[in-house]
Amino acid sequence: MTIKALEFYSGIGGLHLALKRSAVDGEVACALDWDQAAAQVYKANFPATPVRRVDISTLTASILQDISPDIDLWLLSPACQPYTVLNPHGKGEHDPRAQSFLHLIQTVLPSLVRDHKSPGHLLVENVGGFEHSTTRQLLLSILHDLGYNCVEFLLTPLQFGIPNSRLRYYLLARHKSFAAMVPGQNDMIMRYIPGHGTGMPWTDPRSSTCASTSSEISSVEVKHIREFLDIEDEPGLLISKYGIPAQVLIKWGWLFDIVLPEDQRTCCFTRGYTKLVERAGSILQMNGDIDTTQAFRKYQEACSSLNPINAVQLLQPLCLRYFTPEELLRLFGFNDLPTFCSDEEFAWPVEVSLKTRYRLIGNSVNVHVVQYLLDYLYSQ
Repeated sequence: MTIKALEFYSGIGGLHLALKRSAVDGEVACALDWDQAAAQVYKANFPATPVRRVDISTLTASILQDISPDIDLWLLSPACQPYTVLNPHGKGEHDPRAQSFLHLIQTVLPSLVRDHKSPGHLLVENVGGFEHSTTRQLLLSILHDLGYNCVEFLLTPLQFGIPNSRLRYYLLARHKSFAAMVPGQNDMIMRYIPGHGTGMPWTDPRSSTCASTSSEISSVEVKHIREFLDIEDEPGLLISKYGIPAQVLIKWGWLFDIVLPEDQRTCCFTRGYTKLVERAGSILQMNGDIDTTQAFRKYQEACSSLNPINAVQLLQPLCLRYFTPEELLRLFGFNDLPTFCSDEEFAWPVEVSLKTRYRLIGNSVNVHVVQYLLDYLYSQ
């Protein structure tokens, strides 16, 4: 039987796509979000799914029942700003942006449970750091009182072979217990998905402890960045459109995280990509024949005798550019690698601006990781 899901904070539909690609026989009955641009992209890619632009804090149990009376799955990716380390002003559960999620968990879900209309399964995604919040403690307490069994994860796409470091918190909840959980350890946050891959804990190979515990950790071959890059029909076309402006390099060049196509990692891409420099995502150096550090040192030395506009020309041979929105869609699991053809490519409506595309993908989930979690959520 096909299960029906509600997708809260639906964005551009990453959770929907993960459900569609999973082994679960399911469909999204309705997507709910306030963002107009996100809804526009969602409708373009999932035209058969109703999208409601709604303030989620105004939803009630009766409204959700009117949408669909037989929902089995809640998919939730609430705002991460109250919990991210990138926001020093985040206030956790006291942040206004956290209130709609708390409303769903504290008011709407208990009401549905009392009416015997509650979902049997939930998936929650949020930023790494959520695990230290009082919201997480409140969430676990309420779900436990409502009869749900929960399992929590901290996962990054790197451990699934994707060259992107994007640590995220996930919670799965269902009424049936999770067989893989060890009695007395239900409060542990897992770093791998039981039954997926090697079934062993994963440690970032860049960490200092990795070498000493290599026999006890999962080893995954991470793809090279070049596999996710656009195929350039005309040489220099991508640099002309996505190249780093000279003024940005002059002011902020030393703060960029610069990667090569042959590398196997990128930093976490955020909604501020192309607007912010530090901790907003990596940029590409397309010319791998030049040493990055030496090039920047020569530039810095030249600045003492040349006008910065003239000195920055020394960085041009590096061919520095931003990742394109299409390349980010591949890193986030929305689309196949460019060497594969697909009849169901996720696409941006032409009227959605470049700036908006970066913002929307930076707010999205990694489709591959959620897909594997949904398989586990509905496993025996």
